[in-house]
Amino acid sequence: MMVSVESLSGLERRMQVSVPANRVKQQVDARLLKVSRTARIKGFRPGKAPIHVVRKHYGPQVQEEVVTDLIRETFAEAVRQEKMVPAGGPRIEPQGADKAGELRYTATFEIYPQFELRGLEGLRLARPQASVTDADLDTMIESLRQQKPDYVTVARGCAAGDRVTLDFEGRIGDEPFEGGRSEGLVVTLGSNRLLPDFENGLQGAAAGETKEFDLRFPDEYQVSKLAGKTARFTATVHKVEEQKLPEVDAAFCEAFGVSEGGVEALRAEVRENMQRELGQAVQARLKSQVMEQLLAANPIAVPKALVETEIRDMQMDMLRRMGAKSARQLPAREPFEAPARRRVALGLILNEVIRKAGIQPDASRIQARLDEIVAGFADPEAARQQYLQSDAAMRQLQMAVLEDQVVAHVMGAAEIQDQPSSFKEIMNFGAEPASEG
Repeated sequence: MMVSVESLSGLERRMQVSVPANRVKQQVDARLLKVSRTARIKGFRPGKAPIHVVRKHYGPQVQEEVVTDLIRETFAEAVRQEKMVPAGGPRIEPQGADKAGELRYTATFEIYPQFELRGLEGLRLARPQASVTDADLDTMIESLRQQKPDYVTVARGCAAGDRVTLDFEGRIGDEPFEGGRSEGLVVTLGSNRLLPDFENGLQGAAAGETKEFDLRFPDEYQVSKLAGKTARFTATVHKVEEQKLPEVDAAFCEAFGVSEGGVEALRAEVRENMQRELGQAVQARLKSQVMEQLLAANPIAVPKALVETEIRDMQMDMLRRMGAKSARQLPAREPFEAPARRRVALGLILNEVIRKAGIQPDASRIQARLDEIVAGFADPEAARQQYLQSDAAMRQLQMAVLEDQVVAHVMGAAEIQDQPSSFKEIMNFGAEPASEG
């Protein structure tokens, strides 16, 4: 078998393969012989037709099958011979057979990049140091209170924090517009569900009161037909309810699953959860630094085929999270290009770390991670069985653990400097939510 390889742009290669005629003939003859044992041809008993008759009837079909199989078989042999690792399937262009019966074809494909791994030595990482203080715990308990508010009907005008039930209708000029009308809408003022100017127009309205106000939609409004336009809204308030936070008592504790030990038990459990989340956040920051520094130290070319596959996976994931089912609703690919390229590059770099360090998946870590995941379910054992029965879920879990092992390996040779911080800074706790408007 003759093989020649030509480098195209980037990681793309074009390989010319010639398969000797005798190899083609041997496989065609062998397959025809096999066919002849069961062939049903008019004028002959089953399996008794002469080989030249079988060749006449089945030759073209067998030739085509043999060529297909030989291309697949010899392509694998050729890339091994040339010590190349294809990144995705090849584009095959058969050139047919010459008069002597030699099979020739061209295979175009991308290969995985070859690179010398850098950045493992001299890595410098900043590790934030913090603890969960009593003040942090008090703030978290207050946050829990806000998650379980009661609402009491009041006769005054509405203000931020109130829950309001209302009808509204908007018009641009004299024309109503899609999405500009609602009845019985229940919304908490200040929750960013409504545009700020809409909430400002409602301020002070009491139950039974109707208010009219103008609202200019932002230039970057998500509904392009409305962007930059001014609408006149009429809103009628039916109910105003004031938020009343619950007392931190036995009933409050039970609402969060703590039936024994009262407030002290709740505080102990919340503190433990906060400490665990803090530890995970610190580890995530260290991991992020490792990844960024490895990427910066190893600027590698990435196969287009792998990037396209990653883009498609990200699009499908977004489609599922949007609750859509039709592929026609697939989001545009452009926003996913940069993150997909980054993911592929990072995956190649981490694989090289794994190869050089001989890292193997740690079964005990996988089990511990699975225990951690299922502990958050109402029925942990049922959740465990679902994971164990899903090959995809277990592969994802194993890859996550393997990635953590890579980070631990890299950190073992890194210079780590502790930096004083706080729970609020590390967890971004208490930050104002972003407005949707």
